[in-house]
Amino acid sequence: MKARWIVALLLTGFTGVAAAQQGQVPTTETALGSVRIPRAVKADGKDLKAGTYTVRLTAQDASPAVPGIKMERWVEFVQGGKVAGREVVSIVPNSEMKDLMPGPDSGKAPAGAKVEMLKGNDYLRVWINRAGVNYLIHFPVS
Repeated sequence: MKARWIVALLLTGFTGVAAAQQGQVPTTETALGSVRIPRAVKADGKDLKAGTYTVRLTAQDASPAVPGIKMERWVEFVQGGKVAGREVVSIVPNSEMKDLMPGPDSGKAPAGAKVEMLKGNDYLRVWINRAGVNYLIHFPVS
């Protein structure tokens, strides 16, 4: 539940923690920032070309829920005003990052966005940090 109130605070623009702790779920889309995808990937099973995209968090929960992750939503990749693709994002507060990514940099989120190939070059990760909340998106490489 902790992740839900943090995300609700971020997305709905609430300034009072008490309102966010009451479990109000965001209902509007929110731009998370811009990222450059360096190579073609699969997003929701469809091709997403290399390029620069605005990442927009939707209010739509991912279904079915991803086991072991507290909060999942859909994000859209927008280019030229049109949705070019979408994928599930895992939403994790900074305080819980050390549990997902142990090591010397655990809990240290990048400022803004970071795009990186993961071990074996089979997956590309987009990691966006906004207001102490991490948004992790994983794509299979095309």
